Amino acid sequence: MSRVVVTGGTGFVGANLVRRLIRDGHHPALLVRPGFSPWRIESIRDQITIHEVDLGDPQAVIAALDSICPTWIFHLAVYGAYSWQTDAEQMMQTNVVGTANLLEAAFIVGVEAFVNVGSSSEYGRQDHAPAETEPGKPDTPYGVTKAAATELCVSSARLHGSRVRTARLYSAYGPFEDPRRLIPSLIVHGSRGVLPPLVNPKTARDFVFVEDVVDALVLAARDSSAEPGAIYNIGTGVQTTVGEAVDIARRVMGIAAEPVWGTMAARSWDTDTWVGDVRKSREILGWSPRRTFEDGLTETLVWFTQHPAERKRYEDAWPQSVS
Repeated sequence: MSRVVVTGGTGFVGANLVRRLIRDGHHPALLVRPGFSPWRIESIRDQITIHEVDLGDPQAVIAALDSICPTWIFHLAVYGAYSWQTDAEQMMQTNVVGTANLLEAAFIVGVEAFVNVGSSSEYGRQDHAPAETEPGKPDTPYGVTKAAATELCVSSARLHGSRVRTARLYSAYGPFEDPRRLIPSLIVHGSRGVLPPLVNPKTARDFVFVEDVVDALVLAARDSSAEPGAIYNIGTGVQTTVGEAVDIARRVMGIAAEPVWGTMAARSWDTDTWVGDVRKSREILGWSPRRTFEDGLTETLVWFTQHPAERKRYEDAWPQSVS
């Protein structure tokens, strides 16, 4: 059983990754911020270890890694990915300073692989599917800080000759996603026969199911064939508009209600083109998503059915009166 460090392990993608690592026979050690929210990991607390560490404190990070002696590090700690996370200083501290401290500590203690989880926001709004070799044009504070974190990973990997990989995620969805996001809100409202507040139907996403994302992260940790600091786009390569997503949800769930568009305010980064070029992930990493959007939505519906306690948490996040 190897020890694996996960930052952001109490978050959406992180909690799914931690469960996968347990299934694969690893022992996950989570580096969490003081005052973390435990709800996504409550059912697996006896299978993990938790270390409260401020990633902004370099000595504390080194001490934690030195005590754990991890083989792999998965870095998912992030701030700013959600529209309600707007503190630019915290984005800098978490996304840039935290990444720099964790990288330095990883090199000091020695790890086999470091996987940084990046974001498609590093590209900014584009009129096509950008490849990893294209220069990014981030146009939000979040995108800028995530792009800076990736550059730190690339330059550090080249300097140390280490196996550092960045997985640039597109729009992950699935079990344990934040209740305020589109897919959980569609499921909760749809189960009541109504629809949630909705943005412009032309708003586009490259939706990728979280279990497919987790597959890619594990492959990235094992990948020894690519250049130091390799970057991989993790999406489906298929664009789905919000309008198309709602149509699929209505059909799968049998929702009779008609959508009322524009009842939710647009986000600053909303665009009608958002899709990744995933050829490098397929050709070098050996990864391709196994699920269509409809497949992933159906699996998420099954998870809601099988986890009534979690379902209640999602239902409580949305008042019954919303229609």
